[in-house]
Amino acid sequence: MSGTVDAPGEGPGGREAADFRDKAGAVRSGEELNRSALEQWLVQQPGISLSGPLTVEQFKKGYSNLTYLLRSGASSWVLRRPPFGSSVKTAHDMTREFRVLSALRPVYPKAPKVLAYCEDPVVLGAPFYVMEKVEGVILRPNMPDAMHPSPVTMHNIANALVDSLAELHAVDTAAANLAEFGRPDGYVQRQVEGWIKRYQAAKTAELPDMDRAAGWLVGHLPESSGSVLIHNDFKYDNLVLHPEDWTQVLAVLDWEMATLGDPLMDLGTALGYWVHPGDPPAMRMMALSPTVLPGNPSRTEVVERYAQVTGRHPGNGVFYYVYGLYKIAVIVQQIYARYQRGLTSDERFASLGFVVQSCAASAALAIDKGRIDQLWE
Repeated sequence: MSGTVDAPGEGPGGREAADFRDKAGAVRSGEELNRSALEQWLVQQPGISLSGPLTVEQFKKGYSNLTYLLRSGASSWVLRRPPFGSSVKTAHDMTREFRVLSALRPVYPKAPKVLAYCEDPVVLGAPFYVMEKVEGVILRPNMPDAMHPSPVTMHNIANALVDSLAELHAVDTAAANLAEFGRPDGYVQRQVEGWIKRYQAAKTAELPDMDRAAGWLVGHLPESSGSVLIHNDFKYDNLVLHPEDWTQVLAVLDWEMATLGDPLMDLGTALGYWVHPGDPPAMRMMALSPTVLPGNPSRTEVVERYAQVTGRHPGNGVFYYVYGLYKIAVIVQQIYARYQRGLTSDERFASLGFVVQSCAASAALAIDKGRIDQLWE
C-alpha cells in the first residue's frame, strides 16, 4: 500500500479497511482481570449473553481508565475500569461515566451504548461498566505510515471532529436528564483553580513555566460563554471512525470527565492536543495526536470552524489554548507521579515528565506571542 489511503467516500474501504480497525492485544502484566469472577457476574446481566468461554484482551493505548475487550462466541463487548494504583478517585468515577453515557445515548447517538454496571469492588477490585463494541478505525499517534489518510481525507476528518464537538455542545441537557449534571456557575474559575491545586498535589519537580501559566490563567479569566454538556477530552484517539468512510464519526469514547460547563473550555482542551508542524520541536516529538499529518487545519482554523458552526468565538483563543495545555500537563503529571511513587510499574510512564515540560513551555510561548499558532517562529 502507499503511504496515504484514499477510496470512494474519502476513506479506505473493502478488505484493507478491516486491517485498520482498532484491535486489542494481550493484557499488560499487573492489569489482569479476575476472569472467573467477571464471567460469573456477566451471566447475571440481562443485556449480555455469553455463548462460549470468555476471553479478555486489552486496548493498550490509553493512559487513564483501563479498557478491555471481552469476547464470548461471536459476541464482543468493552469493559472500562479505573487504573490500578490510582488515588485520584474523582478522575476515575465509573458511576459518573456510566450515568452520562446512559442518559446521553438517546440524544447523542455517538455515545456508545452501555449495557451493565458493577459498583461492587469485590468482583474486579473496583467499579466498572460494560458497553457495546463499536467497530471502526481510531487514529492514534505513531500509527503505521500505511494508515495515514491523504491530506484531503485528513482535512475532512478534522472537520468531522470539530462538527462532532459542536453537535455535542448543542445537546439539550434537559431532554437528556442531565440538566443537574455539574455546577456550571463559576465553572471557568473553578476549573483553573482546581487544576492548579491538582498540580501542586502531584508535583515532583520545580517547573517555572507551569507556575507562570497558572498565574497567567488566574489573571486572565474570561466571561462564561454559556453552559452545555462538555466532554473534556475531545481528540482524535477518542473518536471511532467508520471503517469504510473515515470522515464519518461513529462514536466518541472516554467520557470520564464529562460535565456541564463552558463549551470554550472544552474547545481549549482539544486545542491543547492539537500539535501542529509550526510548534516547537519538543511538542512535535511528543506526538500527542495525529494532528501533525498533512491536511490538518491549524489551531486557528479549528477555532474558526467551531465558531462558524456554533456562533461562539473565543477571541484569539490564547486563554483556552493555555488552559488546554496546562490541564493536559496536570493530567500527565498525575500519571507520572503515580509512576515516580511506585504505584504503577508501567514503563510507558517513565518519560511523561518530558510531556509536562513541553506543554508548559508551549503555554509560555503562547502567552508571550499572544497567539495560538506559529509559536516556533
